[in-house]
Amino acid sequence: MRTTLTLSDDIDVRLRKIAHEQNRSYKEVVNEVLRRGLDRLETAEPQPDYQVRTRNYGFQPGIDRDKLNQLYDELEGSD
Repeated sequence: MRTTLTLSDDIDVRLRKIAHEQNRSYKEVVNEVLRRGLDRLETAEPQPDYQVRTRNYGFQPGIDRDKLNQLYDELEGSD
């Protein structure tokens, strides 16, 4: 099948380098790389969902955890 494909310059350079080093045609290298990439995508194991475990740090009511740096500056300035 014949098609037009726009590649990024860096990808083109890498593909041409492989073709030259392996004494193969550009077309062969592009097809092999695409085939390997597709095979890998199709057989990839689904990744489990990432879960964040929360912890209670015991902050007192009224302390805004988002402003701890400001609190630190205020405490340091009172010395």
